[in-house]
Amino acid sequence: MVTQLRKKRLRLYKDRLNIILDIAQTINEDHSIDDLLSEFEILLREELEVGKVLVYTFSNEEWKNLLASGVTEEEAAAIDVEKDLLQYDTIESITLSHPPNLKGFDAVIPLFHRYRAIGYVLIGDIEEEQQGISPTIKHLKLIQIISNLIIVFVENKRMQQELLEQEAIKREMELASRIQNQLVPSKHQLPKTSKLDIHTYYQPHMGVGGDYYDVFRLSRNTIGFCIADVSGKGMSAAMLMSNFQAVIRSLFSYRCNLKKLVHQLNARVNESANNEKFITLFIGRYNLITRRLNYVNAGHLPPLLYDTRKQHLIHLESGCIGLGMLDFIPSIEVGKVHIPKGSKLLAFTDGLVELDDGYQVESGAEEVEAIMNNNHPLEQNFQGLRAIIDRIESDGAAFDDISLIGLEFK
Repeated sequence: MVTQLRKKRLRLYKDRLNIILDIAQTINEDHSIDDLLSEFEILLREELEVGKVLVYTFSNEEWKNLLASGVTEEEAAAIDVEKDLLQYDTIESITLSHPPNLKGFDAVIPLFHRYRAIGYVLIGDIEEEQQGISPTIKHLKLIQIISNLIIVFVENKRMQQELLEQEAIKREMELASRIQNQLVPSKHQLPKTSKLDIHTYYQPHMGVGGDYYDVFRLSRNTIGFCIADVSGKGMSAAMLMSNFQAVIRSLFSYRCNLKKLVHQLNARVNESANNEKFITLFIGRYNLITRRLNYVNAGHLPPLLYDTRKQHLIHLESGCIGLGMLDFIPSIEVGKVHIPKGSKLLAFTDGLVELDDGYQVESGAEEVEAIMNNNHPLEQNFQGLRAIIDRIESDGAAFDDISLIGLEFK
């Protein structure tokens, strides 16, 4: 009698061990999550004759249904893990005392990892023998062990996939950043002329950004320049701005009508952005001989022009609404300014003056105006602006890209 009982127990332990080894082998062979869950479902339904299975796992700060077998959508939807299951910290049979939402289930199996609940298994419709409940109830600890293995594997898989995706995104961002930095002209690519000193600065907030500036010679005596900012941040803004840069380069010439140019740019932005983003733009054309600046400010922060003759700042505001805000811009005003010798101009994006103090966005425009409102050389002014930017970065107040163009008229 004792021998037969011991043999029976040995067979039971051997069967349990083989089941665990099979699951472990599947995990080690790095099968897909679906394959592993399918094997688990077959084990429960065919080997242990369990009719209903629900498996919940806690991932990304929320409870998710990982496996549902033999359960209707209505039964699964009626269960709230936090209300119905978090109370269980040990395996518990609920055959004789079903909580309202767990009717039809026979056992709750909590799953823990490092003393933290990471999942729950509900099983029901257990096949009963003539003399009582199925031996499946004896296997609840085994089901708990296997379920723990599976859920830890699933979570590790998810984290591994996230790492791979993050690495891929990082590589894409690095590539996009390199490409974008090549599109923004460097100091050595800026036009050289004795009648104009040019200073620039570019700092994307997220590696790639939606700011863009350019300065280029349109003819022997004409310099074109622009600064622009796409609404939003990140890759989508950078892609739109890269396309916008190519469009400006192809359309902007020393003879083109600025109003017509802005209408053309607005149409291109509408085509590319699908009404999801817009671009603010300041674009100017300066004649080195006549000292005449013609410009359009399309919804951009007004650049600051320090007039040495009048000894004060002028805000360059003439223009229109931003590009991509409407299908057609109803009115465009072209600004025309004569630039006295020694004057200087600063165009910038809102990352320089809109600061995040942790509670609200504050304006630093007055400090920027104070730096420019003097007869100091533009190079000295830029040192003051760089000090502002360094302080913004160290204080963690920056939340947007920062771009600057400074022109000093000789």
